[in-house]
Amino acid sequence: MPRTRIRLLPLLPAALLLPLATACGGGAAGADSSTVTVTVGYQSKTINTVTAGTLLRSLGYFEEELAARGKKDGVTYRVEWQDYATGAPITAQMTAGKIDIGSMGDFPLLINAARGRELKQPTRLVAVTGYNLRGGLNTIVTRPGSPLRSLTDLRGKKVSTSVGSAADGTLVRALRQAGIDPDKDVRKLNQQPSVGASALAAGSVDVLSQFVAWPGKLAFEGKATALYDGAELNLPTFHGVTVREKFAEERGGILDDFLRAQRRATDHLRAHPVAAAESVAKVTGLPAEVVYLYNGAHGIATFDPELRPELIAALKKDVPVLKSAGLVRDVDVDAFVDPAPLNRAVTSPSYPVATAARSELWPKGASTTRTFESPEALLKAVKGADVRAAYVPDAVTGTLWFADRAVWVADGTELRAFVTRAGAERYAAGRPGARIIRYADALRLAS
Repeated sequence: MPRTRIRLLPLLPAALLLPLATACGGGAAGADSSTVTVTVGYQSKTINTVTAGTLLRSLGYFEEELAARGKKDGVTYRVEWQDYATGAPITAQMTAGKIDIGSMGDFPLLINAARGRELKQPTRLVAVTGYNLRGGLNTIVTRPGSPLRSLTDLRGKKVSTSVGSAADGTLVRALRQAGIDPDKDVRKLNQQPSVGASALAAGSVDVLSQFVAWPGKLAFEGKATALYDGAELNLPTFHGVTVREKFAEERGGILDDFLRAQRRATDHLRAHPVAAAESVAKVTGLPAEVVYLYNGAHGIATFDPELRPELIAALKKDVPVLKSAGLVRDVDVDAFVDPAPLNRAVTSPSYPVATAARSELWPKGASTTRTFESPEALLKAVKGADVRAAYVPDAVTGTLWFADRAVWVADGTELRAFVTRAGAERYAAGRPGARIIRYADALRLAS
């Protein structure tokens, strides 16, 4: 998505600008001293940031909040939305004073904190967008038909990821758990998600480790098969909202407006998940079925702006991983995390803790989905329906996946689904008589 460009006019005398200018290098006073521009950096295709980016922008809630503020103080507020593929360029622009508010994943957030301190443009983490308490937002995928079956097969292989991203963190941790040195035993290529996806399709890399929504998109399109479910780490991963400290101090009211608008967008997404998925799909070009996989009523991501203790604890565990990679010297997480603005701006900032995912069917032409208590019940419904998408949770990790892309296990009269073949094999190995079956066979047995 192209970034909106706003032409800056010559600076007015400092005495006129002082009461009104934002701290943003790209958004000082506009055509006259009664116009203020706020610049927001976001990632349209990193779809569990949509409540602070794509969806929020399309709903216009931030602009509405600013318009109300403008009526009271006689100022016209403008929002410049800047769209990026990853968090790194947002951090670069924030530390240059050119972006006021940004959203990115947990690992990029730590780099954001470190760079801000180093360059004397400190930032604060003020809210969460989407999270998964087990780490299911990141997935390692390979090509369909690949002989690779598990992480232990990756020695000597080429792996594409975005270094410094949450997906890279998942890759490093997963490889280490499998007894593989991520620096010596694999050939890691630092690539943008789209470049890595193309490299996987072309066969120039063996696997791709990426964040939402790339793994789901490639699986949905039949271009990839899941090799490792990030939820196997059982360590929370999330995306959040960061703000320049100077902006927060000088324009705290505008930050409050943003956080109220984000909460409104979160309410909208949770109340209207199908409509929200369709809206995000229209803007980003991503399949709505993929958006819903992550952002749906039982999606992989849970949307809640609260800075939950378990998320902050996970953030502290991420610091050593980034330090070992030489990406940060150190990060004072407690100094970086600032819940005060959210608590000030939103009366009830949090929602109930997410419940376990359930099987779900999205019929064609329907504006709502149907949920089921078991995978068997879902499969029975699929057989007699015109299906747009069917989703099923992994039997062990709970990560939602497309039913026709999952690996199925018949265990007596019960059917279980898994994101990866390795997960299915581990499950079946501990249960005499359990066997891996094709999706078509699972449909047949469900009758």
